[in-house]
Amino acid sequence: MNPSERIDQLIAGLTDWRSKTFAGIRKAILEADPEIIEEWKWMGSPVWSRDGMIAVADAHKGKVKLTFAHGAGLPDPDKLFNAGLEGNARRAIDFFEGDEIDEDALKTLVRAAIDYNRTKLKKNANAAARAKSKKSSAET
Repeated sequence: MNPSERIDQLIAGLTDWRSKTFAGIRKAILEADPEIIEEWKWMGSPVWSRDGMIAVADAHKGKVKLTFAHGAGLPDPDKLFNAGLEGNARRAIDFFEGDEIDEDALKTLVRAAIDYNRTKLKKNANAAARAKSKKSSAET
């Protein structure tokens, strides 16, 4: 079973309001960028990635939690983050029964996470190129 099918199965197995909420979160994430990849990690957690991890979601008793891997470094103009605010890197959104998903704001946040990942990739690539250049210079 591929990751998308596992996520389908997870959502179908939620028999209360969390199913609809989880499905709505997933829909917004996937609509934010057509190249987002769905993964299944950590013994049963849906993960969305593009140029690095964007977010992981979990259904807990009483809430659905969406945690952004680098949330502390992301702009959050719509103030979606409401959990994990004390963390050094991660930030989360806890959705409770009756909460509406602001799809536009969530898509904006997902796109900001993708931009963050791309910036991080460029910095890492530039640092690797500088290190390689220094090594080549030292060998001559």
